[in-house]
Amino acid sequence: MKKLDRIRQVEMRIRIIEVIKMEKAISKDDLPDVLEVQDIQRFLSIGRVQAYELVNSGAFHVVKIGRRIKVSKDVFIRWLEGAAG
Repeated sequence: MKKLDRIRQVEMRIRIIEVIKMEKAISKDDLPDVLEVQDIQRFLSIGRVQAYELVNSGAFHVVKIGRRIKVSKDVFIRWLEGAAG
């Protein structure tokens, strides 16, 4: 019986994590005018490393201020929708 209880606990934790991830997702309208890497990560539901690889890929214009990376929402959305940069 203990093994079954443990399985149920794990399944419940997985469901909670999935709900938390869904709550963290943001819509296009909720994005700020100037994006940070974390905004892009949450919007695309990708990992931190993938988000940094994307902003450093040259796919769209970014502004680096010290260690911070900023992206115009308009530039990002145009890239996302497939328009030329």
